[in-house]
Amino acid sequence: MANITALLEELQNAIKETLSEKKIAVAFSGGVDSTLLAKICSDLGYQVTLLTIGFAGSHDILFSKKVNEIMKLPHKILEIDQTTFHKVSSKIKDKINTDNLSWNENCIAFYYVSKLAQSLHLSTVITANGIDELFCGYNAYRDAIKEGKQIVQELMDSKIENELKMMKAVNEVSSEFGVKILQPFLSERFIKFSKKIPLNYKIKDSEDLLRKHIIRKIATDIGVPEISANQRKKALQYGSLIHKELIKSR
Repeated sequence: MANITALLEELQNAIKETLSEKKIAVAFSGGVDSTLLAKICSDLGYQVTLLTIGFAGSHDILFSKKVNEIMKLPHKILEIDQTTFHKVSSKIKDKINTDNLSWNENCIAFYYVSKLAQSLHLSTVITANGIDELFCGYNAYRDAIKEGKQIVQELMDSKIENELKMMKAVNEVSSEFGVKILQPFLSERFIKFSKKIPLNYKIKDSEDLLRKHIIRKIATDIGVPEISANQRKKALQYGSLIHKELIKSR
């Protein structure tokens, strides 16, 4: 598969250009994106602590533990307290002032990530946001590709725009804990580079349930555990059970 070496270099450069300190946390679900991010950071010499949040028994907590049994990086987990969850979710909705469910769910998730980071005296958390948008990670890309490359590009542009705005809201929430949430793969340079990668390296057709093929290939090549590299996407709000709990209260 072409472009692999160049893409790996761009992933590394995006991280190095974003981070100004060596001691960092990675928001970690065990999925291919966050595991790839953690592996690259560790290989580059950063002092990495993996942070996972979710309700007790959630997919992300169970799966992240399984993946890190192989990775063996420092890993801290925060189980969300059900008794205070709705108070926290209401506070965050008031703070970011939007009815956008996805924004609320992500801001809630990163509230807990930031709380965990602060308890560990970590002020920088990096995330793999941007990979799903740029490499067709979402199911919506399966519908878009039926309509042609132009429709896929328009969807990508709108998703990137939304993600950039949402992560500003996320940082409003994380600032309560003195924590910065950084997204190296949403840098202008990385976005520009990734858009030039041929579409067939990202998604094959409307039946492609896995997607992000070039990302998965790089992950495998650099030693990301196979159970992570080939794991189908499960969004943070679903893997943590935040979406399920939030819907129950509506």
